[in-house]
Amino acid sequence: MTEPAREASAGAVQVAQYQLGNAVLVRGEGIRSWDSTGREYLDCVSGTFNLVLGHNHPEVMAAVRAQTEELVFASSSFRTEPTDRLMCDLVDLAPAGLTRVNLRSSGGSTANEGAIKIARHHTGRRDVIVPFRGHVGQTIAATAFNGSSRMRAPFPAHAAGALHVPDAYCFRCFYRQTPDTCGMLCVERIEDFITYASSGSVACVLIEPISGMGGNIVPPPGYFQALRALCDEHGIVLIFDEIQTAFGRTGEMFAADHFGVAPHMMTVSKGLTGSGLPLAAILTEERMADWDRSLHGFTYGGHTLAAAAAVKTLEIVRRPGFLANVRRVGAILSERLRALQREHPVLGDIRGPGLMIGVELVRPDGAKAPELAQAFQRHLHARGILTRVSEHGLGNVIELRPPLILTPTDAHLIADGFGEALEMLRTQTAHTAPTAPASATRLGSGSASAPRTDPDPAPAPRTASAAHAGPTPAPAARTAAAAPTAAAARSGTETRSVPETRSDRPAAGTPCPPVRPAESAAATTTTPSDSQE
Repeated sequence: MTEPAREASAGAVQVAQYQLGNAVLVRGEGIRSWDSTGREYLDCVSGTFNLVLGHNHPEVMAAVRAQTEELVFASSSFRTEPTDRLMCDLVDLAPAGLTRVNLRSSGGSTANEGAIKIARHHTGRRDVIVPFRGHVGQTIAATAFNGSSRMRAPFPAHAAGALHVPDAYCFRCFYRQTPDTCGMLCVERIEDFITYASSGSVACVLIEPISGMGGNIVPPPGYFQALRALCDEHGIVLIFDEIQTAFGRTGEMFAADHFGVAPHMMTVSKGLTGSGLPLAAILTEERMADWDRSLHGFTYGGHTLAAAAAVKTLEIVRRPGFLANVRRVGAILSERLRALQREHPVLGDIRGPGLMIGVELVRPDGAKAPELAQAFQRHLHARGILTRVSEHGLGNVIELRPPLILTPTDAHLIADGFGEALEMLRTQTAHTAPTAPASATRLGSGSASAPRTDPDPAPAPRTASAAHAGPTPAPAARTAAAAPTAAAARSGTETRSVPETRSDRPAAGTPCPPVRPAESAAATTTTPSDSQE
């Protein structure tokens, strides 16, 4: 790093209105990035889950450079070749029935907000149903609908009309059921929420097919078919928030394809431009085209350079073999993690299709273990493996979403790093006095962009083991309440191990291991969680 760069870095810490991370990234290529000290990282969260083609994909960068020679920006009063082509490509790829595109948002939060506007305008109704732990966004209106009180509490004068319902979290079922016997209560009971808890005027259900920030929760087969039927019965618009799941993350083009259900509306953003340019889109059915363009639009929505990147990204993702490789490499990584789960009971659940994987850490009684998730993530970061912890760093699920260009060799390197980190976690918990309560060990960061210094020494670069010639056979699938589609059968949801104790708190007298003094909560406040749209 040059002297001017060092001065700017030090000055930024003094003037930033929010907490900054410790590391300064200076270069990225594929699934790897490097900081100003030369340290290399395996980016297992694709930046902020948006780099589906990795850092600086050469074809995407070439498309952007070529566009800069022609036209960088056009106001929404004009059309451009990249935006025209992108809208047609999106409709061509979209689930059946989604024939209209609104390209006037620049990020996931504003796209979701726009989808709510469209649903309310179309139906003339008010309420928005969002599952527990659902993440709608970071704008003041989107924050009001988030499925976590922690995100809503700082802004008490928020928009009205949010109705939160239990999510399809089978590993910790709200109704204390299991998928083979529940009769899909998590959909059936929405009827009661509509009747007794809503305003009587429900416009839409806004749901992430697989929760992003909320813990990588994968609904069981049949869930979305039942939810679509309920929405059709009540005239409610079903909106899929595919900000994180779209464009191959699940091994299918959209999570809607993976689950075999078409929504009435869909939002997409993060992976749309492949290597990080800001852009979002709302896709709707034909009946929702009765819309005045002035009702939703932003200066940088439909940006010309971002649209050029998106056109090239969609061309790459739809190439023969691309999605099949996501499924293949995702299966390798998931099976390696499940093999580790058999040796390390702290891994309560490994879930998720394709390369959208969640690793839930638990205490011996099955309760959530956020303090262990934080400690585990620090061990991963010490090995140059970038991950995030759910619920903005306060949850107990490690979020693992590497770029979709991941190779089997790098999948094994990641799994090897997980194994090493688990051994360090086991050593740490075996040698610490079990006295600190969970509230004392809540740590403040799930940030992938700025890993902390860890007392564990960084090991020498790893190479894939010859013993990793193939994935470990998966456990037998559980019987589901509804027959799964072929795509859903690949989701990994059938391998959950439901703990006998489903409480989120340990039983009376159950100790949890504290963090080491050097990694106390007070010592970690300088590395914040990145916000997740």
